[in-house]
Amino acid sequence: MSRPVIGIATQTQEALPGELPPCWIMGHQYVNVIRQAGALPWLLPLIPDDVPTLRGIFDRLDGIFLTGGVDVDPARYGETREPFCGRSDPARDAVEIQLIQWAWQERKPILAICRGAQVLNVALGGSLYQDVNIQVPKCIKHDCFPTKTEPARDVIVHDVNVRSGTNLHGLLASSSVNVNSMHHQAVKRLALGLHISATAPDGIVEGVEGTNGQFVVGVQWHPEEMVEKDAGMRRMFASFISAAA
Repeated sequence: MSRPVIGIATQTQEALPGELPPCWIMGHQYVNVIRQAGALPWLLPLIPDDVPTLRGIFDRLDGIFLTGGVDVDPARYGETREPFCGRSDPARDAVEIQLIQWAWQERKPILAICRGAQVLNVALGGSLYQDVNIQVPKCIKHDCFPTKTEPARDVIVHDVNVRSGTNLHGLLASSSVNVNSMHHQAVKRLALGLHISATAPDGIVEGVEGTNGQFVVGVQWHPEEMVEKDAGMRRMFASFISAAA
């Protein structure tokens, strides 16, 4: 079987005067987990103003992998930016939203992680909490980011409840899984065409998926950091790659 090609949009790194020009970057683990699952990863340039080139790239892709990263611009879901919203990457927002909409229309598989699940929801008409710690009363701690003294990204933080009958439940083979957590935004108003597949103990949406039979799965945690220890996380990537193939 030929290896399917999976597109991964990059993120903008601003120029460092005297050191580096503007760059497009992406974490190694995102690329490696797709490669190790049997697909060909294709890092995508952020060229929202060159639609013909972006479309030409998209036509050669078998699936879209949406990764973690900076906050989605609130203007994309019709809200004013609050002081507690973080940095955004307008070019990345534009490219990923366009890719999602094309993939949705043409039923190409989508796997979305953390920011990816958020931008998936936005691209299909939903909205986000700009900061769950401020906007959701009594929420648990979700923003457990690595630090210089504790750099591990696979630290288990809380459990999530997985709804029976969902694709995610079939992949994880459990109604409750323990996950890492590195986010401060989350789904607020759910987009039409998606349904909730998992929630945190405080009710924050942790999983979404498509309702039309297409492989569209989004999770708020980072399964790419858990594949070595968790068979369910490996199945998530394997199923995505199988759908793309």
